[in-house]
Amino acid sequence: MNKRSGLYPRVRVRGDGEGAVSQAGGVLLVETARRIGLDTALSAALEPWRKPRAVHDPGKVLLDLALAVALGGDCLSDIGVLRAEPAVFGPVASDPTVSRLVDALAAAGPRALAAVRRARSEVRQRVWKLAGQAAPDTGSEVIVDIDGVLVLAHSEKEHAAATWKKTFGHHPLFAFVDHGCEGSGEPVAGLLRPGNAGSNTAADHIAATRLALAQLPKKHRRGRRTLIRTDSGGGTHEFLNWLTARGRWLSYSIGMTITEAIHQAVLLVPASAWTAAVEPDGKIRDGAWVAELAGDVLKGWPKGMRLIVRKERPHPGAQLRFTDADGMRLTCFATNTTHTPIAVLELRHRRRARAEDRIRAARDTGLRNLPLHDAAQNQVWLEIVQIALDLLAWMPMLALTGDTRRWEPKRLRLRLFSAAAQLVATGRRRWLRLARHWPWTDVITTAFDRLQALPQPG
Repeated sequence: MNKRSGLYPRVRVRGDGEGAVSQAGGVLLVETARRIGLDTALSAALEPWRKPRAVHDPGKVLLDLALAVALGGDCLSDIGVLRAEPAVFGPVASDPTVSRLVDALAAAGPRALAAVRRARSEVRQRVWKLAGQAAPDTGSEVIVDIDGVLVLAHSEKEHAAATWKKTFGHHPLFAFVDHGCEGSGEPVAGLLRPGNAGSNTAADHIAATRLALAQLPKKHRRGRRTLIRTDSGGGTHEFLNWLTARGRWLSYSIGMTITEAIHQAVLLVPASAWTAAVEPDGKIRDGAWVAELAGDVLKGWPKGMRLIVRKERPHPGAQLRFTDADGMRLTCFATNTTHTPIAVLELRHRRRARAEDRIRAARDTGLRNLPLHDAAQNQVWLEIVQIALDLLAWMPMLALTGDTRRWEPKRLRLRLFSAAAQLVATGRRRWLRLARHWPWTDVITTAFDRLQALPQPG
């Protein structure tokens, strides 16, 4: 009878190895930052906060924090993962230096935030040019999704309060540019708000939209080629009037609350006026129909607004609401897009659900917790999170293809960034030699070659 040795191979562990590099796949993020000029842009933007005779550049410190968050970190001290690998990430500041920089930027307030945002906007325009047909502005319109995020707080932090879900924390408002079904998305605004901030506060939606538009190329900061898409939290008179004000003329697709007036209007829609809803492949969506409402329900709203309602059989086990009718779940949205079938418009608005994917990725990238106490410090943290998410969106856009182009942060970390390598110096060059047996080595090396083929910034 053979004695069992266990289900896993037995190994012995020693701590005297040399030349091994962990998180070697993170070189893709480093090379992305270098090729798009993000490092130099942040360095120039934060030059006013560089002290005389300082060893570490504030721009690199902020970028190092973003890299740490992109690799899975969720607090300032996680920058130590980069500090442990100087061959890949260069010299990295100490924890006290990092904390002092965050405090300095928080004390500077809007001036520091504006500097970081200008740098991101400049780099974003360069990235979209480099991406060519893979950029989000090559289609008929750029779509910006705005949605709130609940971030729990487990201690007393500034502006933490009870939320509408009876939890405790903050309620930031984020905006993401949708890359469509071929990609993911990138953040263009992150507005820190108290936990008790309203879901339909028009002033906050306007502020988030202003920040988002400032991140886009100038040709997309006004006009119908930019679509603002929100849930019913954006369905207010003030916000819609602002979107369509003279000189702005933005397109919108805004969810609307089913009021009693809308409910009564739906009951009057004849059966012949309902059109079958469609799926992304063009096929009819089973058990769903759409119709356009007119008449008194449009009074007081901006000129040119169309009100479109969808009725759908609820999923098994779903509970109907008082605003539903005839056993059907009702949803409604407003848009100012004309000359487009209502079924196509409803499909476009339904795709707003991709914003939930962006929020899930943000939670996995530093947004599950706001690690600092003061609100100004946590607003700086939101900017760091956005830079990390930018890198996680730009690297696949520039270097990955096919299914890998749509990988979310968790999968990128497990398959690409966490890969180990051997550091070899030869011919005055340093090489990272990835393991031949790692299933995604070819993905990493091919992506790195694509990044190196991009022109140098400047």
